[in-house]
This record gives sequence, C-alpha cells and structure tokens, in this order.
Amino acid sequence: MAKETIEALVDGGAASAGPPLGPQLGPLGVNIMEIVNAINDKTQKFKGMKVPIKLVLDTTTKEYDISVGTPPTTALIKEKLGIPKGSGSAATHKVANIGVDEIIQIAEMKESDLLGKDLKMRSKEVMGTCVSMGITVDGKDPREAQKLLDQGEYDKYF
Repeated sequence: MAKETIEALVDGGAASAGPPLGPQLGPLGVNIMEIVNAINDKTQKFKGMKVPIKLVLDTTTKEYDISVGTPPTTALIKEKLGIPKGSGSAATHKVANIGVDEIIQIAEMKESDLLGKDLKMRSKEVMGTCVSMGITVDGKDPREAQKLLDQGEYDKYF
C-alpha cells in the first residue's frame, strides 16, 4: 500500500486539472477530474480565495482523503471587506473598518489554525492581524478594541 501526499494551494471552488494538481496527479493513474471535483466541493465556501489543501492518496486502491486548510487570516479579512489589499503604511493610513461580528466569524473559520483557547482569544488574534493591515475594528484602533474585549465590552457577541 503506497501512499502519496500532495499539498497544494488551489483557488477555492475553482481548482482545475491544470497546475498545480494535474501534473502531480497524472503519473499516479487516478481519475483527476473526480479528485478535482471533490476538492472544489470541499473548498466552495472559500470561492475567490487561495486555499491550502492536503490530498492523501493510496496509489494501490486509488482511494483518497482531502483535508482543507483555511486561507490566511489576511485573505479572509480582505474578502469580508471587499478590499484588494491592506494598507502599505498601517500606522498612518487606514484602509477599512471591520465589525466585531465579522472578526468573530473569521475567528470561527480559523478555529483550528489559531492559538487562542477560546473564541474570545481567537478573535483577539484576528484583531491583531488588523493592526498590521491598517484596518480599524468597530471604528477603533485594533489594539484599543483588544483592550475593550479584555474588559468585557464585547461580551454580548460571545
């Protein structure tokens, strides 16, 4: 039983038989389109974003298992706000504002990738990402929002 592991960054819901998957799957003698379609089903909710996937394939039985990572926190924030990129000079130039409810949604999506022990701490991590992107949280500097979070100001969201 030989197992092959393929890790790739694909377009959410829009992976194709072209690179990076096709050239890696072709020599393994598997149904490429079946695997690509399965990846697209699993990554549909990340449409428009790059998503890390890990494909473990048994080359003998042709059975496979797909695990989907989540896009980087910055990509999720940009997607939520509909902005192309963060600020080039985050300290002086703010590009957008994000609500606490949206912060929590991103923290929930990234649950397995963040270090915080609960949703509140993971939300604080997402707020930290906003600092470097030049994005305000609830109209405030993200560091200020983090302090308010610690003080229980946003407890109604949790």
